[in-house]
Amino acid sequence: MAMAVQVASLWLPSSSTTPTHLNLLHSFGSKSKPPSSSSSAVSATSSLSSPTPTIQIVGGRNPTWYENGNANDAFEDDWYDLDTDLYHWTKALRPVQWYPGHIAKTEKELKTQLKLMDVVIEVRDARIPLSTSHPQMDLWLGNRRRILVLNREDMISTADRNAWATHFAREGMKVVFANGKLGMGAMKLGRLAKALAADVNVRRRAKGLLPRAVRAGIVGYPNVGKSSLINRLLTRRMCPAAPRPGVTRELKWVHFRKDLELLDSPGILPMRISDQTAAIKLAICDDIGERSYGVADIASILVQMLARLPSVGTETLNKRYKMDADGYCGKTYVQKQAVHLFNGDTHQAAFRILTDFRKGRFGWIALERPPR
Repeated sequence: MAMAVQVASLWLPSSSTTPTHLNLLHSFGSKSKPPSSSSSAVSATSSLSSPTPTIQIVGGRNPTWYENGNANDAFEDDWYDLDTDLYHWTKALRPVQWYPGHIAKTEKELKTQLKLMDVVIEVRDARIPLSTSHPQMDLWLGNRRRILVLNREDMISTADRNAWATHFAREGMKVVFANGKLGMGAMKLGRLAKALAADVNVRRRAKGLLPRAVRAGIVGYPNVGKSSLINRLLTRRMCPAAPRPGVTRELKWVHFRKDLELLDSPGILPMRISDQTAAIKLAICDDIGERSYGVADIASILVQMLARLPSVGTETLNKRYKMDADGYCGKTYVQKQAVHLFNGDTHQAAFRILTDFRKGRFGWIALERPPR
């Protein structure tokens, strides 16, 4: 079924010819009948009181979420379409890249320390479990025992939680859902780490050696909550933690009682992020340095994503900001909010939208679903 979505005027090329890769989306909030696949439109005005130049993109599904057939199939199709749209929305943006000097040093040291670990605890953001998975992690870990922690479980719905639990169970991975701020899942994580590595001391006793503490390394992207989980396990603040990327800058071993040693590590990222849809999600969730992206660009894309998600939609945006979101592209919406609430300061308006999402003020929202 044909569908059309609107892309912010920010992404209009200077050329009069619209690239074919942008012929894809739908004006969010529109309930009108989608145009035929052969139609396209570019409109322009200079006033903030009406939409700025937009691209009418054709293709995909109608924005009615459960129109016909199986509701679950429709739901998964909508997520697939949203991911496809997000890929095209990012095409004209400046690439999001962030690789501060301490990460290269950490990566080198971490590879050495991995040889000493009995079990590795990989922490990911529960809102974006795929985007916070390092592409080299499987290669680094090999056959080493691994526990996957999806932190910030309080920021996703029960349905999303169950979907990811089922997905990783099928892949044979041990998964713990956690909330590093409140300590939920921390004790379970400690017990599971010791249980998985229990055979270490069995082998040592067989060799006539004394038992030693289980060594567990905690790894993951920046700002996914690694240090917070350690502090909750230890029930005291042993590792620096703050709600921003790049706080932990060196490896640090800490002891949990007498039978578990934990290695806290700085967040590690690929030197170059080739998947820019993942990079955009990292920026939205504050899992990458703010210097790597334009706040207004990221907020514009977030608005378009929220408007498409059935758990949010334009009504939630309207209620939150007392503004009508229907018919506006993401950039135009941010600009109008700047005029409405921040005396025309677009940066402040964009930052407000991102902060509201990061603090869960739009509800329990995951930005990814398990792959089909």
